[in-house]
Amino acid sequence: MQSVKVVVVGSGVVGLSTAVCIAETLPHCSVTVISERFTPDTTSDGAAGILFSSQFPDIPLERQRRWFKESFDHLLAIAQSSESGEAGVILSSGYQVFKEGPSERPFWADYVLGYRMLSEREMKRFPEHKFGQAFTTIKCECITYLPWLEKRFRKAGGELHHGKVSDLQHLAETYDVIVNCSGLGARSLVGDAKVYPVRGQILKFRAPWVKNFIRDGDGHTYLYPGVNSVTLGGTRQVGDWRLEVDTGDREGILERCFRLEPALHGGEVVGEWVGLRPGRESPRVEVERLKTAEGREVPLVHNYGHGGGGVTLAWGTALDALGLVRQSLAQHPPMARL
Repeated sequence: MQSVKVVVVGSGVVGLSTAVCIAETLPHCSVTVISERFTPDTTSDGAAGILFSSQFPDIPLERQRRWFKESFDHLLAIAQSSESGEAGVILSSGYQVFKEGPSERPFWADYVLGYRMLSEREMKRFPEHKFGQAFTTIKCECITYLPWLEKRFRKAGGELHHGKVSDLQHLAETYDVIVNCSGLGARSLVGDAKVYPVRGQILKFRAPWVKNFIRDGDGHTYLYPGVNSVTLGGTRQVGDWRLEVDTGDREGILERCFRLEPALHGGEVVGEWVGLRPGRESPRVEVERLKTAEGREVPLVHNYGHGGGGVTLAWGTALDALGLVRQSLAQHPPMARL
């Protein structure tokens, strides 16, 4: 059988997850990832990487459940395996607290471990808050997880190419399937004005005695202990393209996190990071077709717009993208390239 040439545009956690799924599942496909930046220089490398999800308005809830469950189960298996240390995927227990109680049980509560509401006694630790949840989830540290995925991808026969993609039509002349995992780049690459930057600034903080994560339900204040440091955050500045560290944001993060968890006192800042999340009302995971000058029709599978949920949903949406690739090839086998 003629090898089917697949190209994945983008090398963040969504792009690499998608590339691995395709390369491992469809051995008749030769898969190439093209990206301007690879780890450790992607937006994903700075992600806090804690798994739980907001709810998207335009995606059926059952599909969101599947995305979360498949991602959680995939990473849980790694966290419980001998690969945990190399991949940087670990179990993490802690609390999410709210100044106002949420109206309903979140859909992801069925998939994390040990989900329960905090008792009145436990809530005394958080005097500014009225309601809380306790659970064990996954922390996936992309600074090690992405190199681990790259190694897994290469083992499956995949190739990584540095390059800036500015024209998908040009790729259609060479490849049989294009998978667009360009994140914020989709705004210009496919003209999607629904994609926008959400600036995130975080601190890496050394406080090894702090073991449990704590997240304010408003999403603006959180501390996530990891393998080597605690991630303190953060900011969610919509439409802000700045990539420079803001000293005012730094001071605000420290003040809010210290108030939420006084035990952080005595630690020290060991790093800072700013990145632009690919904001979108809902992720775009769907297929369309490009027509080449020779009359070939090339499937274009989109998988982008995850906002701050890239790590949380990457494997689930990658499996969806894999299904769209497989379906497209079954319905329209690639024509020979001239």
